[in-house]
Amino acid sequence: MGDVVHGLVLVVDDNAENRALAHATLQDEGYRVALEHDGEGCLASFMRERPDCVLLDIRMPGMDGITACKKLRELPGGADVPILFVTAQRDLDTFDRAHDAGGDDFITKPFRPTELISRVATAVKLRRVAAERAELYELGRRQRDDLLRLQLQKEQLVAFLVHDLKNPVNAIELHGQRILRDKDASERSKDAASKIQSESRTLLRMLMTLLDLSKADEGRLVPTKAAHQLAPLLDEVVEAMRVRAQASSVALAVTRHADTIYGDLELLRRVLENLVDNAIRHAPEDTTVTIAAVKRDDGVELRITDAGSGIPAELRTQVFDRFVQANHPAAARGHGLGLAFCKLAVEAHGGRIWIEDANPGAVFTFQVPDV
Repeated sequence: MGDVVHGLVLVVDDNAENRALAHATLQDEGYRVALEHDGEGCLASFMRERPDCVLLDIRMPGMDGITACKKLRELPGGADVPILFVTAQRDLDTFDRAHDAGGDDFITKPFRPTELISRVATAVKLRRVAAERAELYELGRRQRDDLLRLQLQKEQLVAFLVHDLKNPVNAIELHGQRILRDKDASERSKDAASKIQSESRTLLRMLMTLLDLSKADEGRLVPTKAAHQLAPLLDEVVEAMRVRAQASSVALAVTRHADTIYGDLELLRRVLENLVDNAIRHAPEDTTVTIAAVKRDDGVELRITDAGSGIPAELRTQVFDRFVQANHPAAARGHGLGLAFCKLAVEAHGGRIWIEDANPGAVFTFQVPDV
């Protein structure tokens, strides 16, 4: 059991699976748990049980969590109990409604068990401090709320940027396609259209990377896994990178010793495109970037090899950090967000990513399991 403040936690959620997960998580840490499935039951149970903490879902049939919280605060002892809202609605408006109703904290579904335990323990301890140091407690709460509101505003801004920029980027790519299909277009126009199309796809990939990094920060980057044929996936990646490779006088080659891969097709495609793009940017002219797929006992391994300057062993983990800075030219590979996204996406699949020495060059390798 964890070193936490023990007591009774009232869990209110209309979803039986959510109640069961919260029950098991809290019980394993030594808490007693009472369960209710709606707002009316929450109020009745509070009067009967006098819990030390309340976990309250927001969206429930009948009396929702916001209303239940307001009514609970009016009950005898209701002003002193910590109330933690648990919701799948992660947006600024929902947070402000929960805060104004008298909520002490705001947890997003699906939650991690360790996070739930930590937030419950903290809420209980803070309420006990509040009884002794009301002014200090209120200051700490305001600062925490301000930080969470700022985080939600950042996420909202990222989502708006991605949504609003996707349409013009897609329009640019479509106009490039129209020029390429135009039989009367000159070769010079078609060459320019190919480059416009390639750069538009790169920009779109960057926008989606920004959105996925924001999701990963909150544990919401969850792959939709299925079995997929490798051949069409690799062909699509090579075609997407063809113009960039030609512009850099770099050839692309594929070797495939596996037929299928298990995972989220869109995330895996963007991981491959980011790694191939990275390899092209660092490959010398008139060399080849190779994409190799290898079947392993526990999954599939993808290896992207270039003949560039390579990466020293001491820097091979740093290049996956966001905006990494290091005193070596090879560390420039990590500038930006592409490689950081690759690491998060691969790990979200339960896999791993690493770098090997190619003599010369580097081999960016990732492996995803079959389940």
